[in-house]
Amino acid sequence: MTFDQLFTIGNTYILPFWILMIILPNWGITKKVMSSYWFFLPLIGLYIYYLAATFDPDLFATLANPNLSDIAAFFSIKGSAGAGWMHFLALDLFLGRWIYWQGQEKNIWTIHSLILSLFFGPIGLLSHIVTQALFGKQTDGEETKTDAVTT
Repeated sequence: MTFDQLFTIGNTYILPFWILMIILPNWGITKKVMSSYWFFLPLIGLYIYYLAATFDPDLFATLANPNLSDIAAFFSIKGSAGAGWMHFLALDLFLGRWIYWQGQEKNIWTIHSLILSLFFGPIGLLSHIVTQALFGKQTDGEETKTDAVTT
């Protein structure tokens, strides 16, 4: 398979997980799927494949003491860009899963934070932190459930 085909597979693979968390957060199947880490393995596999397929000891050595120009050169290589994208997909999905479970456990609304995490990872995290601060009740340093809706 080509790098482009693997890129498309990675992008398509994550969508059902995001759809479950955003549209069907309280469905039993969503909770069962999200209780596992196994669904991350294909993304990790794609990440490793991209790295291995583009391995260049000299280029990787420059990443040990990176500067912006070296990072730009690294990501100008198609396989390295694919590895970077799989990195984003995996970690944004991991973040989304964490936000999803925070919403389930603390009964706080997460749809907006999940959508932001899907497209802009760290902004989704910020959104969740702000939402939790505004709508999560604090009792003796412990978060408790609120009347906010999780869907």
